[in-house]
Amino acid sequence: MSSERDDARPPAVVLLSGGLDSMVSAGLARESGYALYALTIDYNQRHRIEIESARKIASHLGAERHVVLPLDLSTFGGSALTDDIDVPTTGVGEDIPVTYVPARNLVFLSLTLAWAETVGAQDIFIGVNALDYSGYPDCRPEFIASFQETARLGTKAGAEARPFTIHAPLQHLGKAEIAREADRLGLDPAMSWSCYAPSPDGRPCGLCDSCRLRQKGFAEAELKDGMDYVEHSG
Repeated sequence: MSSERDDARPPAVVLLSGGLDSMVSAGLARESGYALYALTIDYNQRHRIEIESARKIASHLGAERHVVLPLDLSTFGGSALTDDIDVPTTGVGEDIPVTYVPARNLVFLSLTLAWAETVGAQDIFIGVNALDYSGYPDCRPEFIASFQETARLGTKAGAEARPFTIHAPLQHLGKAEIAREADRLGLDPAMSWSCYAPSPDGRPCGLCDSCRLRQKGFAEAELKDGMDYVEHSG
């Protein structure tokens, strides 16, 4: 509970997937003076290496507490991340890809909100961005704004005039800018994990949408990524 904290920093709950964006979002929350409560959802995703990355990041950032919450979305399926569906490796297209997990950020933010209300936090951080991404509808600014209003209407805290703020500090940043923020914050990008289809030996594939966007961002930022990608000929 928030009363157990040993300092005067306000608490914030950070949705920490273990990816680059969530790492930078958490780093920005810490820089802003918040005591971090990190929430990672173990939704039985295929790329489970990111859960270990989330643990490393939470520890590095000195989170007050890190909860890894089990929620088996593979029971529903319907996504290449939770079902027996091939992860696309041909490039980033214009349509919403099969790596979209139905309503994922809506579900995850609801759980984040529940924990925030429990620990007395009025601030929630999520690492979504609406520029260099795969077209997921639950990364759009209008969704974040709508959820913030839902949080006010649907909670005891909101009813008592203690509304929540949903911080999406990367909302309008491209991947190159996010890479630069990681560098400015002194965060090792190798702590994070982005790949949707890691190789059997645990290396990022270098071909999925997430890998391509990440590599492009670091190349444009002229910074070292820190990932040992699978090499491909041609």
